[in-house]
Amino acid sequence: MKKEESVYMKRLERHHDELRWLYMELYDNDSMFAELCDTMRQFYLERDKALKTSDQKRESDQNWYRQNDMLGMMFYIDNFAGNMKGVESKLDYIEQCNVNYIHLMPFLDTPEGRSDGGYAVSDFRKVQRKLGSMDDLDSLTAACHKKGINVCMDFVMNHTSEDHAWAKKARQGDGEYMSRYFFFNNAQEPAMYEKTVPQVFPTTAPGNFTWVPEIGHYVMTTFYPYQWDLNYKNPRVFNEMMYNFLYLANRGIDIIRIDAVPYIWKELNTSCRNLKQVHTIVRMMRMISEIVCPGVLLLGEVVMEPEKVTPYFGTVEKPECHMLYNVTTMATTWHTVATRDVKLLKRQLDIVNALPKDYVFLNYLRCHDDIGWGLDYATLKMDGMEERAHKKYLNDYFQGYDGDSSSRGELYNADPVTGDARFCGTTASMCGVEKAGFEQDDAAMGRAVKLDLMLHAYMFMQSGIPVLYSGDEIGQVNDYTYKDDPNKAADSRYLHRGAMNWKLAENRKDTATVEGKIFQGLKQLEQIRKTEKVFVSNADTWTIETRDPAVLCIGRYYDGEKLIGLFNFSEYDKTARIDENDGAYVELISGNELKPAEVNMPAYGFYYFKKK
Repeated sequence: MKKEESVYMKRLERHHDELRWLYMELYDNDSMFAELCDTMRQFYLERDKALKTSDQKRESDQNWYRQNDMLGMMFYIDNFAGNMKGVESKLDYIEQCNVNYIHLMPFLDTPEGRSDGGYAVSDFRKVQRKLGSMDDLDSLTAACHKKGINVCMDFVMNHTSEDHAWAKKARQGDGEYMSRYFFFNNAQEPAMYEKTVPQVFPTTAPGNFTWVPEIGHYVMTTFYPYQWDLNYKNPRVFNEMMYNFLYLANRGIDIIRIDAVPYIWKELNTSCRNLKQVHTIVRMMRMISEIVCPGVLLLGEVVMEPEKVTPYFGTVEKPECHMLYNVTTMATTWHTVATRDVKLLKRQLDIVNALPKDYVFLNYLRCHDDIGWGLDYATLKMDGMEERAHKKYLNDYFQGYDGDSSSRGELYNADPVTGDARFCGTTASMCGVEKAGFEQDDAAMGRAVKLDLMLHAYMFMQSGIPVLYSGDEIGQVNDYTYKDDPNKAADSRYLHRGAMNWKLAENRKDTATVEGKIFQGLKQLEQIRKTEKVFVSNADTWTIETRDPAVLCIGRYYDGEKLIGLFNFSEYDKTARIDENDGAYVELISGNELKPAEVNMPAYGFYYFKKK
């Protein structure tokens, strides 16, 4: 047996019995399992030699992605640099941002005007023509790897586009392909599902089913009518999607983000969310990855409260996702900006910090999506805050209507019946940069830049990996031109998906400009994070009482080193009184030596205190 085959066989042997057990539990189909194993071996043999070398290196260092130098950036390829070749030409800029992990937003083939931002895939092995080709992707990932940059992509598992080859055949009445989706020839069964399945977009895409007149059937469409839900009760669906997964991994992808993972198993009389079979599928994906391409990480997109998110890590013995998004903390952060009260955020951080250190969260201030106000309303209610009224306050605040706000942005998916709505806007616009610039108010701009940098400094102190949204590094504001595009005008999320302004990016070295102040401020924070080992993701992390409702304090400890971060969420000067009387500290931004006991905090100010 060749050496490379023996490596594969050892990995397969380690996982085979559990993989077969779980597969047979779901499908009870020996021949389909045998086909899966044969095809996995083929993908391993076809895997590039450089990728196999990387796999072996990462296998021997399971903590490679938990280090303090990991910093992500997410962007749409066309908005960032036109196409994949354009992104490759901007890798030096990405390096200047200290970024070594780029998340390429959906780039697989989708129908124009019916793509949901790229999440309605019509071909899992083809790049959108305007963005490039699979050869361009190979070239980009290879160029990234030479610079030590990891590449992440979205893998849309829950559904395909209605223009996918399977959907086209199903639309013609082909039973084999109809069985890959959820089709019903009557209204009764869909109505039964609707009794227990929540609606994702009740105003823009109500209901969970779409009528297909060509064949007189309803098809399940949880998200949008042009996104047909896949039926994972069919082993052919699971196998073929795993082959697509491995094909993309072999293109040099390092991190595969599983989109909408809680939704992928459907059962009548349930919410069709977070069912146990979902965890079986994700566990099998983890094992398949560890057998064929163990250098690849799984990132789960679970936009839910912590008790529903953390099960997707699996267990220490049977892990599922390597990383998950820290969604609730993100939403709670903006709640804290609007209320100037850190109480709920402190509680949220305490929950996350109490979880096992093996859990790696991705932390972010903004991303491509809207902000849903999924807060801990049971706790807020104890302080007299009712859910509906508080959501209204938050949306009014960030639109600039209430609470002495400097924020600018727009609502998304507002429901006049429930009063519920989500919010859209860039970090800089939500911090006041847009308003201050429009009004040419230098004092207001100074406050907005301070708030922006304080929030990033706080994000870097959280446990896990920080991720920037492209443009945030130069304080890019909302882009209202989306309203001029008929394919985008109905979706206010495009407000914060504007094209990268490379002309403004030229100012990044000039600290007399807004762009330079934010870029250089972030650069200093990024350098501190890379230098200080307490920022590794599995450090001890905890919150400290400050005796001021507007000031948050976070401690980090690792391998004999201790760091304390203080963050003022108010536009007024505050005093933080903390009881850390264990010697002298150095403030890392200024280099000054002092005791962190009674600390005067400037408006929107922050400090990093390192114990000497």
